[in-house]
Amino acid sequence: MCGIVGYIGRKEAKPILLNGLSRLEYRGYDSAGIATIESDKIVTIKSLGRVSDLEKATGMDAIKGTLGIGHTRWATHGKPSKENSHPHMDNSNSFAVVHNGIIENYANLKDFLINNGYTFISQTDTEVIPNLIHFHYSQSNETGNKKFIKAVTDTCNMLKGSYALEILANDFPDNMIVVRKDSPLVIGKGQDEKYISSDIPAILSFTKDFYLLNDNEFAFMSRDNIEFFDKGLRPIQKQAQNITWNAGAAEKEGFEDFMLKEIHEQSKSIRETIGSRIQENSLSSLPDLEMTKEYLESVNKIFIIACGTAMHAGYVGKTLIESLCNIPVEVEAASEFRYRNPIINDKTLCLFISQSGETADTIAALKLARFKGARTIAVSNVIGSSISREADYTLYTHAGPEIAVASTKAYTAQIVLLAIIAIHCAEILGINQEKVQELRNDILLLPSQIEEVLKNTNDIKAFAQRVYKEEDMFFIGRGVDYAVALEGSLKLKEISYIHSEAYPSGELKHGPIALIENDVTVISVLTDRLLTEKAISNIQEVVTRGAKTFIVTNQELNHSFDTVINIPKTNVLISPILSVIPLQLLAYYISKEKGLDVDKPRNLAKSVTVE
Repeated sequence: MCGIVGYIGRKEAKPILLNGLSRLEYRGYDSAGIATIESDKIVTIKSLGRVSDLEKATGMDAIKGTLGIGHTRWATHGKPSKENSHPHMDNSNSFAVVHNGIIENYANLKDFLINNGYTFISQTDTEVIPNLIHFHYSQSNETGNKKFIKAVTDTCNMLKGSYALEILANDFPDNMIVVRKDSPLVIGKGQDEKYISSDIPAILSFTKDFYLLNDNEFAFMSRDNIEFFDKGLRPIQKQAQNITWNAGAAEKEGFEDFMLKEIHEQSKSIRETIGSRIQENSLSSLPDLEMTKEYLESVNKIFIIACGTAMHAGYVGKTLIESLCNIPVEVEAASEFRYRNPIINDKTLCLFISQSGETADTIAALKLARFKGARTIAVSNVIGSSISREADYTLYTHAGPEIAVASTKAYTAQIVLLAIIAIHCAEILGINQEKVQELRNDILLLPSQIEEVLKNTNDIKAFAQRVYKEEDMFFIGRGVDYAVALEGSLKLKEISYIHSEAYPSGELKHGPIALIENDVTVISVLTDRLLTEKAISNIQEVVTRGAKTFIVTNQELNHSFDTVINIPKTNVLISPILSVIPLQLLAYYISKEKGLDVDKPRNLAKSVTVE
């Protein structure tokens, strides 16, 4: 969940490290620190709080080195404090390490090191790593570069868990070693310089050429060279990949917050996700998905596995696939799926959704599905991410970098891609072609309809000003509208810290209505004309008990409700793409009224790379 950054080159490292850390704060912002080589010695500067606090830390003005590593922390082991912040060093101050991940066997390793005379000053799992490197280095009979490299590989062979590491050594002031296992890490290539980061957007303004490390791969770097090898010290050949993202996508570009910018980018991200995959009056094109009619007819169940917002997109995907392909679909939280011994075989198709492609639980669930013989599809926003390298097939959303912790444009792009997958499979099966044609045409209208929704947000902002001091809210909906209610409730919780619950509208009378009293806010989504009368009846029930109502709809209601936000009419199967936008904006405006940090909500990180 933390963010790490590194630089080795001929420029001063400090501004590059601080710039990268500020772009990585969405991954964690409890504390921050850097380490550089100054006159052939490691110097560390650490601070509790944000990167802006680190910039003002004592000693920062003296940092001039051209090689360094940095870290912004989301606390797992040990409370947020200067002592627990990274980089961590060994007892002799010979090695410095920054780490993203969790070392599951750190307690045993700590006991091993204590028995060998080492002491510890933090409560973190990371501090064992530099001390283990020192232990192996001091025991080694190797010489030159191989002594440093082997000490690192021997250390990593003792670690259980997940890690992306950057390592400096006093004895090698012109070198850096990086390694990854189950945590993201990329290396940007420049002219006689290298940039290292947890995420591509953090260093996209410096380079567009990236090396992507696989699990248990190491890189030994100097300013003008880089060597890759595996944990057995066998050399690996790697080619840099060119990433076509626009560096400006990681800037606010005049918007007050990244989240607001990303809400407004949804028409563009959906237009680019559609791309040439579907066109009016022609078959879909998904060349990266090799499915035959024979295979699809053999599939007896599809699992959609994801976490958080991606799982909510999966609920919409379930309705899309079942409606068009007539194949049963189950949606599961990855964190539960991997531990319940799911019934999977070669007749099972598993679809995994992760914006970052680095979600630890989702990747573990994917590996389990492949082990059990299922065919796997990954839906991700990040080219070369871990999930894309594990799956049989990968389909990319083209949302561009999403910086705000609370996902918006990635969610709607995921739904569009799931709709295209459903259309493609239905075409292969040769079924429901009238439905397919209707849905295809409606998908092509989405970008302009999103722009229409975003034109007038005054009523949403006014309602936010009325309710931002409330402590509890309720979201209701039927069918796909319930999936949107779940996502709207999550957005509100994430960035405003208001307790909220989402329920299927028909479940109100089975308990939750006991909580509805005078002036409670109930937010309802209503886009399915077949369920309009029943949904209105549910809304009337809460109005009768004194609730304030905020309704997002594309239906003619003919009733007087508190605040009604009208959206364009579209196919009910993709209506969540339009109906979620007012809920995203409502959460955003409530958070702004409360004076909160919209892009970096407390206790959350963008990419959940640990369990």
